[in-house]
Amino acid sequence: MSAIAVLDIGKTNVKLSIADAAGKVRETLSTPNAALEPPPYRHHDLAALEAWLLDGLSALSRRHAVAAIVPVGHGSAGVLVDAAGPVLPMVDYEADAPAEITALYRTLAGDFRARGSAIMLGASHLARQMLWQERAWPEAFARAQHLLGLPQYWAWRLSGVAASEVTVLGAQSHLWAVRDGSFAPIVTARGWQRLLPPLMPAWAALGTLRPDIAARTGLAPQTRVLCGGHDSSLNFYRYQAAGLSGLTVVSTGTWIVALSDAADPEALDEARGMTCNADPAGRPLAGVLGMGGREFALIAGAQPAGAQGDPAVVARLVARGTLALPFFSEDDALLPGRARQGCVRGPPPQDAAERRALALLATALLTDLMLDALGNTGRVVLDGSFIADPLFAALVAGFRPAREVRFNAEIDGVAAGAALLAGHATRDRPAPLSLGVPARLDMPALATYRAAWRAHAAPGTEQAR
Repeated sequence: MSAIAVLDIGKTNVKLSIADAAGKVRETLSTPNAALEPPPYRHHDLAALEAWLLDGLSALSRRHAVAAIVPVGHGSAGVLVDAAGPVLPMVDYEADAPAEITALYRTLAGDFRARGSAIMLGASHLARQMLWQERAWPEAFARAQHLLGLPQYWAWRLSGVAASEVTVLGAQSHLWAVRDGSFAPIVTARGWQRLLPPLMPAWAALGTLRPDIAARTGLAPQTRVLCGGHDSSLNFYRYQAAGLSGLTVVSTGTWIVALSDAADPEALDEARGMTCNADPAGRPLAGVLGMGGREFALIAGAQPAGAQGDPAVVARLVARGTLALPFFSEDDALLPGRARQGCVRGPPPQDAAERRALALLATALLTDLMLDALGNTGRVVLDGSFIADPLFAALVAGFRPAREVRFNAEIDGVAAGAALLAGHATRDRPAPLSLGVPARLDMPALATYRAAWRAHAAPGTEQAR
């Protein structure tokens, strides 16, 4: 049976997975996505990652008949290239852009409709990275032939074909106005359209493997290389391929990202960390995001391997009124002004089990607040790494008893969605999908606890559902 190889470049880790045509992941290799310090700025080691990728493809080719490769990645990275390769290193989006660049960028970036998100921390947006590189390294910038989003960079390295793609450009790059279906004004104002290759669909085969890559890896020369796309958008596509619509998908990891085709993209609120993303067909997806994974880690601290939350411990914290108020992390998009203001109110947790329970409560409440921002419409589906602890889904459902909440226990949603792209043009029936129902918690005090947390964290939202 032919297999699909999915290269998933995350901020912290990179995964190379083998999936079947139905999106079922069969094998995964992984490596840390290390960042290097300046000069010229904090950046990722593309050469080392390419060596790892080719070694991984070589190993997997001996066990699987790979028919296609699909790259996928986060939306805050791109690479300026000429015919030979990168002309500048790929910026780590947590690098601190110079203050003068950030100040200038704020005057050039356009309004919220054009940007699709607020102006975020560090070097989060491709447009800001380009402005920084253009002004600080003008000769290298002038040599560049293309700006390639992260997935399209790897598609280019494997196939030799350059492309742009709408889910990546629509993922807070500030280069694409999703609701208007056009480049943002900063692109034409700076003359950057020369750097952006033609748009191709995420499912399009850009070509086959370069001969030297096929020889190096042992993969068949006719192996297709797909354009690929943004991780959260392709995770959403996993549900679209299963025939679902009118839903909000909450993907959990370093970031908690909620995307919805049920919410009104014209009702997005920049002040609440909301975003306008795109699905693979270019249609707007209303979104909101928060750094939930980092928040969880800072509250939970060191945890035993395989630890899971205990409902009895959660009930004890709820009864005591112990609250973890946001935010312990540096992100405060959802609640401006609360970055690094996190604190524990009430009796503090006494051990690792209580810290884990408190972290689950805090991130479930953050998710609940994100769902409020999108509006009380459509089914909610939870997926991603948090689903490994059943208590997370149970708490989100407990905080929203009037909403239909389901979860996807398969945590490889990004790889599954990316793999399903390979069959997009020929799919004649919905892709298989199994959703679970969260356990029902017998905790009547959850509503009071929720209202108390909101009174301190987000005054005025205590009664929202």
